[in-house]
Amino acid sequence: MVEIVKNIEGIRSRLPMSVELVAVSKTHPVEYIVEAYSCGQRIFGENKVQEMDQKHEALKDSCPDIKWHLIGHLQTNKVKYITSYVDMIHSVDSLKLLQEIDKHAKKDGRVIKCLFEMHIASEETKFGLDRDELVQILESPEFKSLQNVKICGLMGMASNTDDTEKVRMEMRSLKETFDFVKKNYFAKDLDFREISMGMSSDWKIAIQEGSTMVRIGSTIFGKRNYNVQ
Repeated sequence: MVEIVKNIEGIRSRLPMSVELVAVSKTHPVEYIVEAYSCGQRIFGENKVQEMDQKHEALKDSCPDIKWHLIGHLQTNKVKYITSYVDMIHSVDSLKLLQEIDKHAKKDGRVIKCLFEMHIASEETKFGLDRDELVQILESPEFKSLQNVKICGLMGMASNTDDTEKVRMEMRSLKETFDFVKKNYFAKDLDFREISMGMSSDWKIAIQEGSTMVRIGSTIFGKRNYNVQ
C-alpha cells in the first residue's frame, strides 16, 4: 500500500519554503489525488490533456481549489480543452503554441501562467528551446502583443542518468539561462521567478541548483501504471 500522506509530508519536511511541490499524478487514479489533497497538497501535474481533463471534471466539485499544471508536451490542437481551468503550463516550446494559449485564454477571459521549456538534456527525444530560440521569441513583435499569457519562468528536464555531475551541470545551465532572461527581459517583473526542474530522481540536486518548483510523482504515488490511456 502506498502511503501517500506520509510520502508528501516527508518531502515537504525537506523542501525550503521557497520551493513549491508539484505532485505528478499522471496515470494515477483520482483516489490518490484526493488522499494527497486531504493533507494540503493543492498543485497536481499531468502530462496528457485528456487525462487531466477527466480528473478535473471528476474533482472540480469535491476539490475546488486544486491547481492543475500541464507538465507534458502540449499540442496546439489540444490547448482549447484546458484553458478554462489550467493554472500553469510548464511546457511552452514555441511561439505558435503560446499564441494558441493566448487566443483561447482570451476567449475564456483568463490570463494563463506559462513557463518556457528549455532543452537542457543530452537526449534528443526531449522537447524544448535553446537560448537563441527563446531570445528570438522574446524579441518578436508577436510575443510582445500577447495579453492573455503570463510568463513566469523556465522549465527543464535533465538527462535520465546516474551521472549526478552531468545532471547538476544541465540544471546549472538552466539557472544561468533563467538569470540571463530575467536580467534582460523581465528585470522588473516580479512574476518571472519560477525555475521548474527536479523530479523524483534528482529533486535534491535541483534545489541546490536553484529550482523553485519540483515535479515529484513516483516518490509520492508509487510506480506509474503505464497501461493508463
